[in-house]
Amino acid sequence: MISALVFLAVTQGQLSQLTQPMQGISRRESSTRREGPDGKPNKAAPPKGDLEERSNFDNYRVGPGETHVLMDRKTSGVITHIWITFLAPEPQGWAPNGSANHQEMLLRMTWDGAEKPQVEAPVGDFFANCFGKRSAVISIPVAVEDADSYNCFWQMPFRKSAKIEIVNQSKKPINLLYYNIDWIEMPIARDAPLFHAQYRQEYPVQSGKDYVILDTKGKGHFVGTVLAVRTRSPMWFGEGDEKIYIDGESSPSIWGTGTEDYFLSAWGLLKTSTPYFGTPYFDQWGIVGGHTSAYRWHIQDPIVFQKGIKVTFEHFGWISPDENPKNQTNSWNEREDDFSSVAFWYQQGPSTFEARAPENRALPSIDRVVTYAKDGSTIGAGTKVEQKLGLYETSQLLYKPTSAEGAWLEVPFKVARKEPLRLLVNATTSYDFGKYQVQLKEKGGEFVNLGTFDLYSAEVESKELHLLDFWPEPGDYVVRLNCVGKSAKSEGYFLGVESVRLRERRPRVETWGFDKSKDWKKQPTLYQ
Repeated sequence: MISALVFLAVTQGQLSQLTQPMQGISRRESSTRREGPDGKPNKAAPPKGDLEERSNFDNYRVGPGETHVLMDRKTSGVITHIWITFLAPEPQGWAPNGSANHQEMLLRMTWDGAEKPQVEAPVGDFFANCFGKRSAVISIPVAVEDADSYNCFWQMPFRKSAKIEIVNQSKKPINLLYYNIDWIEMPIARDAPLFHAQYRQEYPVQSGKDYVILDTKGKGHFVGTVLAVRTRSPMWFGEGDEKIYIDGESSPSIWGTGTEDYFLSAWGLLKTSTPYFGTPYFDQWGIVGGHTSAYRWHIQDPIVFQKGIKVTFEHFGWISPDENPKNQTNSWNEREDDFSSVAFWYQQGPSTFEARAPENRALPSIDRVVTYAKDGSTIGAGTKVEQKLGLYETSQLLYKPTSAEGAWLEVPFKVARKEPLRLLVNATTSYDFGKYQVQLKEKGGEFVNLGTFDLYSAEVESKELHLLDFWPEPGDYVVRLNCVGKSAKSEGYFLGVESVRLRERRPRVETWGFDKSKDWKKQPTLYQ
């Protein structure tokens, strides 16, 4: 209800502006089909617009390493709306080998011939879609409908020129790139601040230093943040405060109360989308390797600066006792998670923010061992097939027992050296899946129960089953999933497993070694 009232108030304010006289002439840049005499695309030609089917080929293919220019105008005006869409990365009929994902596409915007782009961010992150994942976003300046139509309503003025381009930094092509850029040709005041957006990342964040969202000198106002966090430790990451330094302050005059508080939520972050704040992507709470992305738009409450601004976040939170120097659990520990962000602001004159977007933005693997269920697993009663889903880069194993009796699946794996690891099963949930008890056995030993999981869900989804934090001895192991029944809602006893994984823990866990001598078979522990 609150979001609806806010949206209504903003909309009424915008509608009232439509009764006022307006300057300028409306223009559009578009991917509409234009072709030369040879029938090949030619952006200098007029729109095709005839009865041939090629008139409907309103898109471009951008090969690996190529740059596509969406707009290049030498005049003055203001961009009022951008719409972009393209194929998802999964293989499909139009792209059998798949396509680039939006984290691999770098969006650049340059106003007035500046030496460096004022906007430089991955396409996905600019539209609050992080990790290369597609998520719906419904907000005032950014809207991503059905997770595939990317809309932006930030006002972007320029006095001499505007150039917008997408750089394909993937090894795969961008397929079926469509776009419309709406703008008004009109004079722009000399003192009008220009729109900026800049991406940066730290994998992981630097110990002893707050994470920097923005640091620039000049006059302007800060209007938003997109933040993405991949957790590298168990438990809740978001106790760190935002700390904002205005006009060269040595101590921040704007100091918050916690990460979720800055993003206008409370008691954590859960998936949501509102006009001014939201969490488009959130997979699992408190795990090692969880993903959370959030946006916060300062539209009604811009943060104004006259000489400069520095926007930072602490990276503190809860942590498991084996990562705490006193072997304790409490809420205030410096964590070592993976952060990336986009800062949005308006500024007069050139930005002094030195951050640039690195070409490699994919999160590094934190899995020491990955054993795919399709490779060498064994089953009890029933059948198994290899199944390709859009949820994983590789295939999953679909196990199809007809009842719980005698139904089990085993996946073997090897451990090379003794170190702190987290054991998990990368599994699928679905409408016809059963309940499974998960067990672990070291070669020559007995199975140890690690938990029971109901794998029913109305939709087909992926889920990591986190099982155990331990220091396994080198050798051979087997994970076993025993069917113990099904939910009353489920239509069957099926099981989908992509892999068994051993995920690394932070180096300090090994340094302190609190659990090194624990016998996981007698005292199985999962920190959460």
